Amino acid sequence: MPSFDAYDGTRLTYRLRGEGEPLVVLPGGPMRASAYFGDLGGLTARRQLVLLDLRGTGDSAVPADPATYRCDRLVDDVEALREHLGLERMDVLAHSAGGSLALLHAARYPQRVSRLALITATPWALGMPATPEDRLTAARLRKGEPWFEEAFPPFEAWLTGNGDFDPAFAPFFYGRWDEAARAHAAAEEEQSNDDAADVYQSEGAYDPPTTKAALARLTAPVLVLAGELDGGPRPDLARHVTEFVRHAEFTVQPHGGHYPWLDDPEWFTARVGDFFAG
Repeated sequence: MPSFDAYDGTRLTYRLRGEGEPLVVLPGGPMRASAYFGDLGGLTARRQLVLLDLRGTGDSAVPADPATYRCDRLVDDVEALREHLGLERMDVLAHSAGGSLALLHAARYPQRVSRLALITATPWALGMPATPEDRLTAARLRKGEPWFEEAFPPFEAWLTGNGDFDPAFAPFFYGRWDEAARAHAAAEEEQSNDDAADVYQSEGAYDPPTTKAALARLTAPVLVLAGELDGGPRPDLARHVTEFVRHAEFTVQPHGGHYPWLDDPEWFTARVGDFFAG
C-alpha cells in the first residue's frame, strides 16, 4: 500500500482504486478507516480514487502526539498528501465528518482545491451541528419500515442522553436496510478509532467565523450532496454550506441516507461523476 510521511514524521497510507484522474477522498466517522468507501458505488469507473487513511486509522501509523487527531491539525496531512501526489491542485470528495476537514483545508489552502464534493457532511466547521431533533425528525420518516418499532426507542434514548450507542438503530443511517447495508454497518467498529474520534472535534478544532471568512476566497466549484432521509445532516442543514462559498451547487439524493453510494449507486456516481467532469 502506498504511503508518505506527514509533517511530523507519522507514516500515512492510502489506497488507489480505479483508473483516470486522481480524486482525493477524505473519510468520516470521525476517524474511520477509508475501507468503508468500497468503490464509492462504482465511481472508480470514472476516476482513480485516492482513499486516505487518516493517522491512527487503517494502515496509517499512530502518531506520537494524540492531540494531532484534532480536525484542524489534520489539515496539513491532507496538504502533505497533495504534495506527495505531485498535484498543483486537487479534486476532493469528503464524506460526513470528513467534510469539516475538507472545509478547513479549503479555507487554509484555497488555491490548492480544484473541485470539492461534500457528501452528507454536517458543517461542524461552520458552527452548524445536527441537533438531536434533526436526527429524530429524519428518523420518523422511516416509520413504515419493518424495523422501525424496534430501532426507534434506543435511537431516541441515545440522542437524548438516556442510552448508549446501539447497533439496533443502524438502519436509520441507510436509505435501504438491505444485506449490503447490514454488512457495511457491521464493519464499522473494527474500522474506527474511537480514541481518535474523541479528539477530532475537541476544543479548538473549529473557528467558524474565521473559516467562513476564509471560504469567501475559494473559487473552486463545490457540490453539497445531502440524502433525503439523512438526519445528520438533514438537507436543510446541509444547504447552508452554499451560503459561504461562491460557486456552490446543492442536490438531494432521493431516498438517500448517510451512505448514499450504497442506496442508489447509479444515481450517486452519475451526479458526482458529472460534477467532477466539469
